[in-house]
Amino acid sequence: MQVASSALSRLLVACTLLFPPAAWAQQLPVPPPRPPVRPTIPSHVPIVTPPRQPKAQRPTLTKPAPTRPAPPAPAPPPPEPPPEPSKGSVTGLPLPRFAALRSDDVNLRTGPGTRYPTDWVYKRRDLPVQIEREFDVWRLIRDPDGIKGWVHQSNLTGRRSFVVTEADRTLRRQATEDALPVARLQPGVIGHIRICQANVAWCQVQVGDYRGWLKRTEFWGSLPNEAIN
Repeated sequence: MQVASSALSRLLVACTLLFPPAAWAQQLPVPPPRPPVRPTIPSHVPIVTPPRQPKAQRPTLTKPAPTRPAPPAPAPPPPEPPPEPSKGSVTGLPLPRFAALRSDDVNLRTGPGTRYPTDWVYKRRDLPVQIEREFDVWRLIRDPDGIKGWVHQSNLTGRRSFVVTEADRTLRRQATEDALPVARLQPGVIGHIRICQANVAWCQVQVGDYRGWLKRTEFWGSLPNEAIN
């Protein structure tokens, strides 16, 4: 028995020398690193697009660069503007009053005459404008954005138009809030005014083939409480 035990001990020592304990355990392969997961954009997020071509364009002007910066001079106080007349000095019609652009190419000048430079070129026929003053054949107008300038009277027409402002508006079949809708008008849509009774909030208008009623506060092109026939 002692001889067998001694032989077994020598056999274990030999195996230990030939096969160290670190080799008994099988080394597992290391998995490769996973690529980072990129967050996806939800489909309901809206896509912002650039605005469309504006209704008016400013002519391209080049100015030479100053050779030496000059210190700004104190600006004199602006003179008091003369009071605006209630009637036109040429036509005798009320001021202010509304008109519309006759064509898709109307020059807005800085003064009443062709010698004055063109400040804007309008590209929207039937755009409503407000006449504020008259001088010979020239009219000082203001557009829906508040821009003012002079145009020749031949570029204006007395046909009344309007432009939808601020938000989508509902054209209704009758002059009531609960009337059936006829069409949805987006801001910038131009139409024609058919009837506006004095001191009445609703006006009958037409846009293309659609005819219905809009409130005066939902468009630009009518004076408060003005009668339009």
